[in-house]
Amino acid sequence: MKTVDFLFEESGLDVEEVAQRAKMTPDRVAAIALGRWTPSPSERRRIAGVFEISVEDIGWGHTMDPRNVRYRQYGMKEDF
Repeated sequence: MKTVDFLFEESGLDVEEVAQRAKMTPDRVAAIALGRWTPSPSERRRIAGVFEISVEDIGWGHTMDPRNVRYRQYGMKEDF
C-alpha cells in the first residue's frame, strides 16, 4: 500500500498537475497528500485514476494527530 505523498514522489507529478487531471482544487490535493484531509470516495477515485493505481492500493488515512494540531493553535489548557 502506498501513500499519496509517495505517489507524488514516485510519479514526479506536482500538486497542480494532479489537481488539474483530477478536476480538484490544488489546496484540496495538497491537503490529501499531506494527510490533513481524508478524501471522499469520488476524490479517491479521481486521484487514483491520475496515478493509474487502484483505490485499494493507496493509504488514505490521516497522518496528523488532530490533538497536536489543536494544541499548536490554541495552546494547552491547564485545566483538562
